[in-house]
Amino acid sequence: MKLITVVGARPQFVKAAVVSRAISEKNLKSKSKIDEIIVHTGQHYDPRMSQQFFDELDIPAPKYNLGINKGNHGKMTGRMLEQLERVYLEEKPDQVMVYGDTNSTLAGALAATKLHIDVAHVEAGLRSFNRSMPEEINRVLTDKVSTRLYCPTQNAVQNLRAEGIENGVFLTGDIMFDSFQYYRSQLENDANTLVSHLDYKYDDFVLATCHRAENTDNKGKLEEVFKGLAAIAENSRVVIPLHPRTMQQLSEYGLSHYLDELTVMSPVSYKKMLTLLLNCSVVITDSGGLQKEAYFANKKCITLRNETEWVETLVHGNNQLVPTDSQLILAAFLNHDAELVWPALYGDGNAGLLIAETLED
Repeated sequence: MKLITVVGARPQFVKAAVVSRAISEKNLKSKSKIDEIIVHTGQHYDPRMSQQFFDELDIPAPKYNLGINKGNHGKMTGRMLEQLERVYLEEKPDQVMVYGDTNSTLAGALAATKLHIDVAHVEAGLRSFNRSMPEEINRVLTDKVSTRLYCPTQNAVQNLRAEGIENGVFLTGDIMFDSFQYYRSQLENDANTLVSHLDYKYDDFVLATCHRAENTDNKGKLEEVFKGLAAIAENSRVVIPLHPRTMQQLSEYGLSHYLDELTVMSPVSYKKMLTLLLNCSVVITDSGGLQKEAYFANKKCITLRNETEWVETLVHGNNQLVPTDSQLILAAFLNHDAELVWPALYGDGNAGLLIAETLED
């Protein structure tokens, strides 16, 4: 079977690494083989957010790099549709696999569907129920045209059922948990290396990220986020690997002075991010993926949004939704409860193998 995997953003590189590794393992044990071809749309083009992930996670090199980035959502998605259709016609895959909820996800799925190629969607069924988020539109539409829907949680399965989607649905667990388990044992052996090098004390810093358009494209919201982080930094070190686009927006809005109070890093590799996560005390983020990884690492998370796709993390207070208000952000940090329980929510770490084994069913 010939499979085309479409990726474009850094979280997708991590997820694809898990499934590609599982496909390789399956191919060694099975008479039937899956021939995987990776297509990189180019959506994340900065080497710090793209190439270093392929190198570090030992992902097979993309056969195609379409180099499509910048521009608004419609322009980017349209260009991807055009180029992916060309690749599909040339390669004639039996199936196309897409991940998550980016423009690359939607373009990969739509281009395949119009050519009557089966679509497998990893991380299907997630819903924030906020249609103002481009990610929500992408994930809903991708699920509608997919023939295999790999769900990370029971909540995701229920969301699909509520929309009338029941055929081809698999509850796999979360492939990001696979990745976390795979690398955690390696990192714990020298978990303090990066932290010690940067003169951080174990469990004595806050790990923050901010990159979602709903926060970065609104000057008022962006200022509230960084004003809140600066207030926290008066008593606790705040470490923030800063997304290039967020840095650009801070500069354009005249808000760069807030960075003086923070420990700012360039975007870090996946393994370095996990090392920071394993050593921090609290996570403050607007990222969907980091919310989950904080849960995997048993770290309290403060999410700078009004909703989350990962609603199960809210039940026991492990994750807290906080609007973009500096005082509320500070209050959430000061009042966070360290005594929390961490039920197993995301499977047993074998999602990648289950996906690989069911691709040919």
